Amino acid sequence: MKTTAAVVDAPGGAHRISEIDLTGPRAGEVLVRIVASGVCHTDQIAQEQVIPVPLPAVLGHEGAGVVVEVGAGVDDLRPGDGVCLSFASCGQCLECLKARPFLCRDFNRLNFSGRMRDGSTRLSRDGAPVSVFFGQSSFAGHAVVDRRGLVKLPAGTDLRQVAPLGCGIQTGAGAVLNRLRPEFGSSIAIIGCGTVGLSAVMAAALAGCERVVAIGGKPQSLELALELGATHVVNRHEHGDIADAVKHVGGGLVDYAIDTSGVPMLVRAALASCRPGGAAVVLGVTGELAINVQQELMGESKSLIGVVEGDSVPAVFLPQLIEYQQLGRFPFERLITYYPFDEINRAVADSAAGRTIKAVLTTE
Repeated sequence: MKTTAAVVDAPGGAHRISEIDLTGPRAGEVLVRIVASGVCHTDQIAQEQVIPVPLPAVLGHEGAGVVVEVGAGVDDLRPGDGVCLSFASCGQCLECLKARPFLCRDFNRLNFSGRMRDGSTRLSRDGAPVSVFFGQSSFAGHAVVDRRGLVKLPAGTDLRQVAPLGCGIQTGAGAVLNRLRPEFGSSIAIIGCGTVGLSAVMAAALAGCERVVAIGGKPQSLELALELGATHVVNRHEHGDIADAVKHVGGGLVDYAIDTSGVPMLVRAALASCRPGGAAVVLGVTGELAINVQQELMGESKSLIGVVEGDSVPAVFLPQLIEYQQLGRFPFERLITYYPFDEINRAVADSAAGRTIKAVLTTE
């Protein structure tokens, strides 16, 4: 079939709206009409080839839409069902069998190689293959997705609203609720007030953290952080020593810290913000990091942890987040700004410049 997609042809190049060919679903796959797709920083770094997804490619990995057709063996979805799209996993390795798909042994191949599980791609243009991203490529009118990458949604779910749950929101919230699991009354510092950081702020408030310190560089984002559950905020542009600012703004170092920026010095600041015995989580794509292990880590019995996709089993976790939102306890809709699909390049630019927190592209 023919569908419309945003194609990146060269490193750092713009998304070009093009007509492409999409083959139908094979066994275990589902054809989805995309209603909305979140714009994530991971899309940007793939566009810039920090993650070297083979080009040309259709990016997008926070999709939501409606089932059009199911392949052989898919018996729990039918046309008309609403679904949220998330990351790809094999379902066969030891980690997947232990319900830890975020640690899938084939995670990088299935999400970043440009190919589906069988090594082929469902996308082509003028007879030449076009790479798929995260097993979905949701910057398009339609996508073919492995059943494991789909979360069935309750009837009546606002598909435009839930699209960004599939990566950014579940990453920030899951780092708190699934991995750190902070004790009631504990303290946490979160560096970065974008989608991932503010999702972590909401999750920390939901978990009952007594002190939630949000660190960011934009006054409007810090104000929103306070509205979403932060108890204290730190403008990183006003403090040379973030850990010292965290210590003094709320009465001491914290039990936990999260960095969402991927900036090495801010990862170190997250670690330094933790009390002895504390744990810091890295959520941003980070390059080389030099630390004094004795002074910054081992000597104070601290932990530095990498977390992928919020340690989430999407089929379990995303419905929980939707339920929390409906109860008014996880208002992630406040992060979203909507853009028409054909304004994808403006949405990407606004996201990169911090003019919007979570851009969501809509096709209808």
